[in-house]
Amino acid sequence: MKYDIIVIGGGSAGLMASVAASKQGAKVLLLDKGEKLGRKLGISGGGRCNVTNNKENDELIKHIPGNGRFLYSSFANFNNKDIISFFENLGIRLKEEDNGRMFPVTDKAKTVVDTLVLQIRKQGVEIKLNSPVDTVMYGDHCVTGVRLKSGEVLPSHAVIVASGGKSVPQTGSTGDGYPWAEKAGHTITELFPTEVPLTSNEPFITSKELQGLSLRDVSLSVWNPKGKKIIEHQGDMIFTHFGISGPIALRCSQFVVKALKQFQTGNIEVSVDLMPGKSVDEVYSETLRLTELEPRKSIKNILKACLPEKMIPLLLQKSGLSDTLTYDNIPKQDWMQFAGLLKRFSIRVYGTLSIEDAFVTGGGINLKEIDPKTMESKLVRGLYFCGEILDIHGYTGGYNITAAFSTGYTAGLHASNPIGNG
Repeated sequence: MKYDIIVIGGGSAGLMASVAASKQGAKVLLLDKGEKLGRKLGISGGGRCNVTNNKENDELIKHIPGNGRFLYSSFANFNNKDIISFFENLGIRLKEEDNGRMFPVTDKAKTVVDTLVLQIRKQGVEIKLNSPVDTVMYGDHCVTGVRLKSGEVLPSHAVIVASGGKSVPQTGSTGDGYPWAEKAGHTITELFPTEVPLTSNEPFITSKELQGLSLRDVSLSVWNPKGKKIIEHQGDMIFTHFGISGPIALRCSQFVVKALKQFQTGNIEVSVDLMPGKSVDEVYSETLRLTELEPRKSIKNILKACLPEKMIPLLLQKSGLSDTLTYDNIPKQDWMQFAGLLKRFSIRVYGTLSIEDAFVTGGGINLKEIDPKTMESKLVRGLYFCGEILDIHGYTGGYNITAAFSTGYTAGLHASNPIGNG
């Protein structure tokens, strides 16, 4: 049987491509190598499924630092507001949480996945599970179909590749689509892990003395070897046995990876500001004032009121201060150094965990070779790409899934309207 459109990959992008294509009346086949659709979608948002983010378009783009501007055209077809309307029209009530993140009221990703799958079935999409693709087949600068690993050939004049990146491989994202793209003549921008914990061999990391310590509402900065700040993010983080993790560490990770490569260095400084919004002088005065209010008490015990207790011995040691000091004996120069340390607690990081441990894949199909209005290849007619296989990556918080839904919808819409001609 010949299908109008074959979609490879049943994740966020592939499901939405199937929705858009079948809505136009195209005969669509959705292939997935696993036994279940929407596996990565099912674990997103901590298993609650952060379906999109409610920020305005320009703000959304800012939170997709990896080529987010490419998405303006696909957002014109299907943006975050459309995603919200789409799910609510299917009966999934959504709620907005911090920083614009949108979740189903049920707090269950299964609600979203099951509803999407039910919708594509209703729209007549044929689904083949446990059907790994061996290759996409090409003729004279056009797609002719796909060949499965079983040897079965499925002809079609339009193929949408939504096979994902290389992160979270247990969900089926193992980079299968890159060789098919290269076979068509596409360039793959070097892959790297993003939204991934940072690794460090600082003594206080290897000793595990800070392991498990969470810092709330602090600021994390990445510095280049010339002492220039590359990026800064404010929020929460956590010390681990291998380095640092948590939302702001993940957001800084892509900048660490790029800086290590750009400057060809073995490590990069990141620094924690424990008291963002205050100057060094203000920190100096405020902390000194605390000790003055209880002059007989040791500084170690007084500082518990404003600093994480687990971190105090290390901060005092690095500042050359004894933890038994009282107000009358505080060396003012050392205290200024202590205040400076609270504003810039330095951690040398040498990299990140692997791309398989990352939430998101950086790099991918070179966007210069993709039509942003249709997601069609500029090299091969009838070949479309969407989702994480593209060289687009954003922060966690609903941004990557928005890009996947938007590019998937755009690919499905144009692959079928008119069918096969984008």
